[in-house]
Amino acid sequence: MEQPALLEMRNISKEFPGVKALDNVSLAVRPGTVHALMGENGAGKSTLMKCLFGIYAKDSGTITLDGQEVHFKSSKEALENGVAMVHQELNQALTRTVTDNLWLGRYPKVGGVMVSERAMRQRTKEIFDQLEVHVDPRAVMSTLPVSQRQMVEIAKAVSYDAKVIVFDEPTSSLTEVEVEHLFRIINMLRQKGCGIIYISHKMEEILRISDEVTIMRDGQYVATKAAKDLTMEEIIRLMVGRELTNRFPPKENVPGEVILEVEHLSGKYTRLEDASFQLHKGEILGIAGLDGSGRTEVLETLFGAMTRSGGTIRLHGKEIRNKNPGESIKNGFALLTEERRATGIFGIRDIRDNTVISNLKSYLIGGICLNEKKMKADTDWAIQAMHIKTPSQKTQIRSLSGGNQQKVIIGRWLLTKPEVLLLDEPTRGIDVGAKYEIYDLIIDLAKEGKGVIMVSSEMPELLGVCDRILVMSGGKLAGEVDAKNTSQEEILTLAAKYV
Repeated sequence: MEQPALLEMRNISKEFPGVKALDNVSLAVRPGTVHALMGENGAGKSTLMKCLFGIYAKDSGTITLDGQEVHFKSSKEALENGVAMVHQELNQALTRTVTDNLWLGRYPKVGGVMVSERAMRQRTKEIFDQLEVHVDPRAVMSTLPVSQRQMVEIAKAVSYDAKVIVFDEPTSSLTEVEVEHLFRIINMLRQKGCGIIYISHKMEEILRISDEVTIMRDGQYVATKAAKDLTMEEIIRLMVGRELTNRFPPKENVPGEVILEVEHLSGKYTRLEDASFQLHKGEILGIAGLDGSGRTEVLETLFGAMTRSGGTIRLHGKEIRNKNPGESIKNGFALLTEERRATGIFGIRDIRDNTVISNLKSYLIGGICLNEKKMKADTDWAIQAMHIKTPSQKTQIRSLSGGNQQKVIIGRWLLTKPEVLLLDEPTRGIDVGAKYEIYDLIIDLAKEGKGVIMVSSEMPELLGVCDRILVMSGGKLAGEVDAKNTSQEEILTLAAKYV
């Protein structure tokens, strides 16, 4: 006999100015199960969870937890009543320690007055030991890689002893080893009777970890099915409303002459040392490697966002300095960063501001006023070219889905007319349909003669989109492979070379 639902959301609707984000959506989660929630970017998955978690007030519908109807007015209230959430976009106090972040807003106190540092340290150790999380509780959050910060956020959610835990794209920043660790934690929670809501665009994960799958499209409920009865092709068809026969677009770019030469590149405050490579006109060059291998540092050092300690950079045979991002942009470089929320978007500004921000000088009239008409026209172009789903240019970018935010940033950089486009995890947290559009866009840019360097933690993505792949290991360039004639095994072997 099927267990009654631990959590039930019935006919939830939510409308924002100009867009109906949720239209009578229902979801039921049983205890001791993993219930996946899937859909394209903008389908309403995160909005539905924010209605559950008290971040948004639903317009209509009911939420029942353990047989009782609930109306959470804040995330604090949700947490206190047994609902926790690991957000896709990390929102942490970066200047505070791991322990402070874990207990923020609920510090254990002595006599109800003084914060007990000893109790905090002891409880943090107990939780980390239970979950086998190997992070220094005394470390300042800003000094940790994204993957470790994500594990801290997962430990924090578990520490509330919640009945229901929502994981929103929890593996987007994790290595394969860390993903396996997360799955062990989820299985432990499942055995304790927790209800897990798992949001991910990685269909292999969904089919492996889930008991049931609910699929949404354009703010509406589509279907709920047992994971064992679904295939990847069926999930895609339900998500996008059409067949998507190929995962990657046809590669029609033809690499030409060398445009960028990098020799003995090293970073001053990073592990990066002695990386040498070339980039051809019209080429998509991938960079693979484990977390902490130095792959991101290659892009950020090239762009002047990290200090270079040695090496030379030549563009069209001429040596350039790229001492800072401003100089790099003038030299025809653009960088799409790994963490769009922290270093990509200006959350409280609208789409127009976020689109034109890197190209403001081109809109100046007489060096004094900005040309509003041209800015509007360029933003319209970006919205059309990137297929950005938004009510208007004046919509705040933070209200868009992660995939649409990413498209705005890509549009921003294309307006600077770069010769070399540096992409760090360009499809992180993006659904299969939007991924295909971004792959298509990258290949089109290469066909136009741009040079593209792309970091990705997804090896099928590198193999499907790139011409050549550099493999980083321990801050060093461990090897180079031809994307057509290599395998995931060869890349992983190189990635472990200097570990």
